[in-house]
Parts: sequence; structure tokens; C-alpha cells
Amino acid sequence: MENLLDNLKALLKKDERLVSEGELLRNKIIGLALKLDKDLIKLLLSDNKMKEVFFVDIDGTLIFDKDKFIKFVSNKQFLPDSYTAFKNKIGLVDEKGEFISEKKDVVLSWPYKDCVLEGGMTKEDQKRDKIFWNEILAPDEISRLLDPKVFTNAKRIDKDGEHKFDGFRTDEKGDIKDNLIIKGNNLLVLHSLKKRFAGKVKLIYIDPPYNPDNPRNTFTYNNSFKHSTWLTFMKNRLEVAKLLLKDDGVLQIAIDENEQARLGVLIDELFHGYEKHCITIVHNPRGVQGTNFSYTNEFVYFVFKKGLKVIHKIKRDTPLVEEFRDHGGESLRSDAKNCFYPVLVKDNKIVGFGEVPSDDFHPKGKNVKREDGTIEVWPIDVKGIERKWVFARQSIDEIKDKLFVKSKDNGEIDIFRIKDEKIPRTVWFGSRYDASTHGSKIVNKIIEGKTVSFPKSLYAVYDCIYSVVKTDKEAIILDFFAGSGTTAHAVMMLNNEDSGNRKFILVEQLDEHVEVATQRIKNEIEKFGKGDFVYLELLKWNEKFVDEIKRAETKEELKKLWEQMKEKAFLSYKVDVKTIDEHAKDFEDLSIEDQKRFLYECLDKNHLYVNYSEIDDEEYGVSEEDKKLNRGFYGKYHG
Repeated sequence: MENLLDNLKALLKKDERLVSEGELLRNKIIGLALKLDKDLIKLLLSDNKMKEVFFVDIDGTLIFDKDKFIKFVSNKQFLPDSYTAFKNKIGLVDEKGEFISEKKDVVLSWPYKDCVLEGGMTKEDQKRDKIFWNEILAPDEISRLLDPKVFTNAKRIDKDGEHKFDGFRTDEKGDIKDNLIIKGNNLLVLHSLKKRFAGKVKLIYIDPPYNPDNPRNTFTYNNSFKHSTWLTFMKNRLEVAKLLLKDDGVLQIAIDENEQARLGVLIDELFHGYEKHCITIVHNPRGVQGTNFSYTNEFVYFVFKKGLKVIHKIKRDTPLVEEFRDHGGESLRSDAKNCFYPVLVKDNKIVGFGEVPSDDFHPKGKNVKREDGTIEVWPIDVKGIERKWVFARQSIDEIKDKLFVKSKDNGEIDIFRIKDEKIPRTVWFGSRYDASTHGSKIVNKIIEGKTVSFPKSLYAVYDCIYSVVKTDKEAIILDFFAGSGTTAHAVMMLNNEDSGNRKFILVEQLDEHVEVATQRIKNEIEKFGKGDFVYLELLKWNEKFVDEIKRAETKEELKKLWEQMKEKAFLSYKVDVKTIDEHAKDFEDLSIEDQKRFLYECLDKNHLYVNYSEIDDEEYGVSEEDKKLNRGFYGKYHG
């Protein structure tokens, strides 16, 4: 046995794909075996002993016994691992090692959206010393996970502070017209929101955790299939998010180069009949030094139904001033007859616009004075050639506020136009998009000592939002990776500019992020002197134990927590309490992080939060106040 182990290890180390820092990568080996990787099979066939052990001869044809090989590699003697050995000993998990991309209806249960700086860490690029795990749930394990959840701890917050929740504000259709901040697992919140907001959200803007192959990764996973894990994580959420969009709604997803290409393929698969546009934003002009390139940009996908005109012009950093009269090619009166009409000026101010004359009418000059003192200004150049205005008569109202009069020394009047907007291009650059100046520095001023990783430039988010909801002053904007609340800040800023009544819905799970986002929005309400929002949380059950597991600092705390879990938590059907207790010594020998991981895996993810369907179950102790809150939210929408 030992010779076989040693020989196999030596053989596998010849394949550089399977080695990192001199150590074999067990999950990589298993992954290639599952895919029947031809180079791995050739390598095994090169050794007679491996050929004898892991291949079956059927009528002269050698068949690779991948199950036997995977079982052998998974054995704790192959690569000793106390945690895996403990799990195997008590039989907690069926180690099938299937690719998550091959499972049709899997859901990635994710206890925390991403990691934040811990303890004494002060720099973003320091390695994190705490890891939070995901868990892949197969179809037969998902029964209640995605049911609508019970909301709790509601309060209304305005410029005067927090107030007792007074019910949701609704319009004549019964639609909720409140800004919302919801704390909880965003996948479960989305499935709760769809009961009330399906088909009503105009814009979804999200900045999900990126997935770089370095210590700065905010998407921490516990298996080697990191890309398929990330894509499953996104797929689960985008599938339900799509249901929330209006027919003319737009989805925007910020992403960097690590998953930009794969995300594009996922969007193509999920959004049939939709357009997909990818813009580049130069968010870090100083650059992040890589091995060969210094990265200065990231991306935003714009996704909406094909054939729609849903993207508006965005604001310019510096407005342009130019003559309203057209120049160059195709600028003659005959090129666009409806663009030839007089602009009416009195006392150096534009007071109106005349009608388009007949073809045989020709003004007596560029400036024609009427009897009442009004001056007709025609688009005629210095040579007396009849040209045209940039806008036709029937569309002049769209930009009339951007026009102004300019008089020359000789008294002649010209009409000029202020161009303060532009059609969005596919590359956005300029100081307003700098994520340090207009992102991190804004957030760091909110609550001293609180940190949110990589906040976006306020103006990058503002321009994304403005491009979609510029003319829709009643739009609902959803962000289910809310972070520091930049999306809400941008919505409030736009509402303040044009007296809009747009509403935001933020979803966030991390305590620190919720605290920063809430304070940030309160600050803006105080600054503008108006506005409010409703704060809600999902009512926790097993999630309370997840929190306790996270906070525990000693093995003694975790031991006591296990006793509480046996009494009050909903444990996974795979858990045999008696067997675990019989191996208490083995559990004690695990590291504190492995103990945490094990206890988390023991919890039934179907019971992280309390389901609305069980709101009257006395076991959960839902208060009458919370029952009223939830019936006000779901009402007739729950089915």
C-alpha cells in the first residue's frame, strides 16, 4: 500500500498542473479524473502498477476505473487532512466530487457575500486569516430554502432619526412606494421580493464580488472549481433578478477582467432575446501593477430586451458651447426643410420659435426685426447661404433651455447651444470615475474605522443609473450587493437634482456594510433635508448559529455551541448526532477553523431564516407586530 501511494504521488508530480509549491492538489487531481483527462490517463498508463490497479481489461481494451481512482486519492492516507478524515469517519458528507457545472438545479448557499478586513488588518492586499465557506446544495436538498421569508425589526428612518414602523406607503395600485434597506442573504431576499416586485423594477445595478486569482479575492470558496462556483453563485441570483425587471428594465453588472468573459457567456445563456453591451470604465488611472500590464479599468454589462431604446444621454464633465446653426456637409436648408425656421429674440432673450416657411419664402437676412421689436434669427451664414438649425422645429422643445443669445460688436445676433450631455460611449474615463477619490474617500468619512472593500466611484454609479432612469422619475432601482450604499446615494442625488421620486431597494448581509450604508443614506437625508427609508431584516433561525460560529474565538465556545445546536437548531439530514458525539476527541483535534466549517455544514440551509408560510408556528415566536409587518408586505401577493 505504501509503495503504491509513494509511486502514485511521484508519478502525479510529473504533471505540473497537479502541483503547487511542491504539494499535490487533491481537488485538481479528482477534477481531471472526473473529466477523463487524456493526459492524466496517459500518465497513469505509463506505469504498469497503475495500469494494473486503476484500469480494467475488457476484451483487450483498458477501461479507466475513475471511481476506484478517486476513492483512492480521496483516502486520508493519500494526502492526510484531519478535517476530511473526520468527515469521512463520521459519514457527514457523501464525497461524490461532482462538477457543480454538471448539476442542473444546484443552489450555492453562501453565508456571507464576501470577506471584510479582519482584526488588525489595515491594507486591502493583506491575506485574510478567516475564511467563510459556501455550500453546494443539490436538488434533493432544497425544499424550503427559496420560500418567501419573514421580515422583522422594521423601522422608518428620516432626518429626525429612527421611528416605529408605521406601515408601508403605497400608491393607488397598492404598490409599495418606500425606499428599502433589507439585511439578509441576498438570494433569499430576492426570492422574497419577487412576491411583491416581480416585473416592477426599472433598473438593477449590482457590483458582485470579483474573483481574482490572488489574496485580494473577495469571493472565498472551499473547492478548486472556483470559476464554476462563482458562476453558479451568479446564476442563482440572476435567474430570480430577471423576474423582477420590467419589460423595459435594464440590468447592469460591474465586473473586472477575471470573470468578465465568463459572465458574458452566462448572460447569453440566461437572457435569451436580450441585448448585451459591455462598457469599460477607467476607475483607477494610477493602475494596479500586474506581471505584464498595469490594470486601470473594469467593466459594466448593460442587458435589456432587444430592440428597445432605453439608454439616454449622460452628462458631460465640461459642457460644450457651439453655434446652433449647422455647419459642414448636409447643412443646407434643402437638406432638412424642417430645420429652417426663425428663433425669436427680444431684449437679448429667446422668447419663442417661428414656424417652418414654405419653400418659396426667403428671409430678407439673418436678423429680421418685427414691428413689435422681436428679432427673427434665421440660420443664414456670413455669405448669405440659407443653412439649417441642428434641431428640427418639432423637436426644439427638447433642448430649448440649452439655447442662448450671443450678440456681436456690430449688433448682429447669433444663437448658441450648450451641450451638457452626450451619447454614452463604450469607454468612460475622467476624474469623476476615480474609485479612490469618489469612492473610498467618501466611504471612509462616514464612520471612522469602518471599511468596505473597493467601493465604486459615486459618479460612475450615478452615470449608469442616469443613463436608464433619467426621464423616469418614479423608477425603482434595486441593488442586491449594496456594500456601502453607493447606489442609494446616487439615486438620492439624482432625485434632488430633478425633484424625482425614484425609489431604491438595497440588499446587504454583512453587519459592517449595513451600518455604513445606513449611516451614509442618513447623512444624505440630513443634507438634503428630506427623504426617508424603511429598514428590514430577515428573521433568522439557523442563521443565528452561523453568526455565533463566525464570532466564536475558542474551541470551548464552539463545544458549547454544538450543545445548543443539538437542542435548538435544524440539523442537516446527513448529521448523525450520536456518531459525532462518539468521535468528540477527533473533533477536538481539529483546528478552530475546521471546527467552524464542520459546525456550519451540520446546519440545514433550508432553515437559515423563518419562512413566511410558518409565521403562525409558535415554535418561532413571531411577534404580532412582525405578523402585521409581513402581512402588509406580502398581503395578496403571497401565493
